[in-house]
Amino acid sequence: MSFGGLQRTYLVHAPSGVDRPAGLVINLHGAGSNGGAQAATTNYGAAADALGFVVAYPDGIDQSWADGRGASIPDRQGVDDVGFLTALVDRLVRDYGIPPGRVFATGMSAGGFMANRLACDRADVFSAVAPVAATLGSGVACNPSRPVSVLAFNGTADPVVPFAGGGMVGRGGPSDILAAPALSARFRDVDRCANAPVEDELPSAGDGTSVRRFSAVGCADGTAVVLLQINGGGHTWPTGNFTLPGAGLTTTATNASLASAQFFAAHGR
Repeated sequence: MSFGGLQRTYLVHAPSGVDRPAGLVINLHGAGSNGGAQAATTNYGAAADALGFVVAYPDGIDQSWADGRGASIPDRQGVDDVGFLTALVDRLVRDYGIPPGRVFATGMSAGGFMANRLACDRADVFSAVAPVAATLGSGVACNPSRPVSVLAFNGTADPVVPFAGGGMVGRGGPSDILAAPALSARFRDVDRCANAPVEDELPSAGDGTSVRRFSAVGCADGTAVVLLQINGGGHTWPTGNFTLPGAGLTTTATNASLASAQFFAAHGR
């Protein structure tokens, strides 16, 4: 499709045998990747088929996104990825008969940063997001127009996106980012969550990681903010096929594709 003077490309996976999809998931690749690789890395089609979702895998300009950190070529060139992804949603909602309030976003690394930016800028369009191995640029204003549900997956040993925030160096160059707990706290404020998050531990998979879950539920308009803190986890997609030299451990104590799809199914509008 053409948007902003650029030709934009994407792949779509539609569940078979479903007359009316349960929703739409925009699944965003990391820097240096593309939509096809993201589909293979996450195997999101299996989760989407199980829950009746259409999934779109867009391609970023220069294999990245204008997520607001200012480091990527799309950011430096002023590419309007928020506008492009919103226009893509409009097209797919029309083409596939997606129910109102059933549009979601997930993504890996730079794609996760972009998913968080969509939650900040277009909560009117995206009911929930599930970023993986990502937070948000420290200079990005995050003032969602309405409550938005968030399920975040962050590894404490991520060598690319530091769990504690601060400086990072990605494919596009250096940037400064929020800590994972700080971003979750920001979304809890946005969603007017009345109580502190409840903590629990997921069953161990014996893979050198452990997963601590921080759940704030029953927030404004039925939203929820959940952080899965993957102790010992690296820059990976939980139970995914992401490979990067030195990325660290991949937890199998949770499956980011299935968990996010289930979260989306429970947190539409």
